[in-house]
Amino acid sequence: MSELLLGIDIGTSSSKGCLAEPNGRIVRTAEIAHSTSMPMPGWFEHGARSVWWHDLLALCDELVNSAHVPAAVCISGIGPCLLPATASGEPLRPAILYGIDTRATQEIEDLNARFGAEHILERGGSPLTSQAVGPKLLWLRRHEPDTYARTRRFFMASSYLVHELTGEYVLDHHSASQCDPLYHLGAATWAADWVSELAPELELPRLLWPSEVAGQVSAPASAATGIPMGTPVMAGTIDAWAEAFSVGVERPGELMLMYGTTMFLVRIVDSAQPDRRLWLTTGVLPKTLTIAAGMATSGAVTAWFRDLTGSDYGDLMAAATSAPRGSNGLVVLPYFAGERTPLFDPQARGAVLGLTLRHDRGHFHRAILEATAYGVRHNLEVMTEIAGPPIRVAAVGGGIRGGLWTQIVSDCCGMEQNIHTYSIGASYGDARLAALGCGLAKPTMSWNRVAETVLPDSSAREIYDPLYAVYRELYVATAGLAHRLAELQRPIP
Repeated sequence: MSELLLGIDIGTSSSKGCLAEPNGRIVRTAEIAHSTSMPMPGWFEHGARSVWWHDLLALCDELVNSAHVPAAVCISGIGPCLLPATASGEPLRPAILYGIDTRATQEIEDLNARFGAEHILERGGSPLTSQAVGPKLLWLRRHEPDTYARTRRFFMASSYLVHELTGEYVLDHHSASQCDPLYHLGAATWAADWVSELAPELELPRLLWPSEVAGQVSAPASAATGIPMGTPVMAGTIDAWAEAFSVGVERPGELMLMYGTTMFLVRIVDSAQPDRRLWLTTGVLPKTLTIAAGMATSGAVTAWFRDLTGSDYGDLMAAATSAPRGSNGLVVLPYFAGERTPLFDPQARGAVLGLTLRHDRGHFHRAILEATAYGVRHNLEVMTEIAGPPIRVAAVGGGIRGGLWTQIVSDCCGMEQNIHTYSIGASYGDARLAALGCGLAKPTMSWNRVAETVLPDSSAREIYDPLYAVYRELYVATAGLAHRLAELQRPIP
């Protein structure tokens, strides 16, 4: 029997697992759906036990048995998150999720004023935004002081599950590099002076690279999961970077475009100057850097429209396919949960312009897909300005199925996209990291071949270029109004 690698990924709306052989062949997969708590507008949370640990146990129950025994384990998850915990690792409240959670807006302003926005950017590689952990720590300190007083450790989805499996308190360098302003990107270590001021009570986790062994599965964890005691567990990382690694995005100039609940872009670079429109972070492999971009919503808006209309998703996609390019002059701003890169505007809001009595649900659904394409184009233009055009784009995520969405993006952006043999998500990249970490594979080994390429139709640019210009101008024209409405949408204390 081949030695198997177990990858587990905790996502926003579901968790996935896979068992793969060291050559990349997938043996088994499983998926568990879960909900995301939204207790207040702009707040997004997960229960560490009720979601993260529950899902890991459920996935192991489906994947691990006497005939399928993993030789190594790696876990990724949504991030950066903030799960405050006691000194023994007991969660003190639900985890505050990544950039979609926008509660710490005031804390971002205050930390920029205290340390200097440019100094934070220069030292950490990224501006302080809703994506960063530091402002969320300060929010916790101010708004939930009793919880903060008991907090001694903090976790993300991957590091919490590593702790549950091994007892080790670690965090990978990539995840740490999104803990602004707590991490010094150039020195690849914690920024001790800022940590001591912002969170002096915290015990910081030991830093490892994602494929490094964090520890071994303990006896209690083995009894709970069925994974043999002593099985090595890698440090793991944030899901988007694991997913990029699953399709071989690891050389400078290569870019991953992830079609999911949110749209995410990860590009490998030799070097780059920090730019406040994007995130500059460490990569998955040692001595690598990435520039990254992320939209606050993409698939989330298509799901909203499906639920709003009571339509079957397949029917909506068929109607969108029948609608013409440009949706008969309908333009959508997909900022239903604010926007991340390159705007970094948590108070941005969704908008629809150009509606007429001729438009039907097919036009509307296609316009939503085209809106995400315009958002991708906006981010790609900024990336190209910083580091030149990408040499290869790999498309991943559930949104690549069916071909319509990827074709719209290729047509709007004028770029090719590779579709790989396997596009099952970050858990597959985790399996590859596990193979590297335990010595069953090398970085140069073939893992996941290109199966097809989406080619742009050059004639589409005649339609999309002027509509993209409207998309860009629409935000500028309506931002002030959107911000006023965002204030009115704030919950009454």
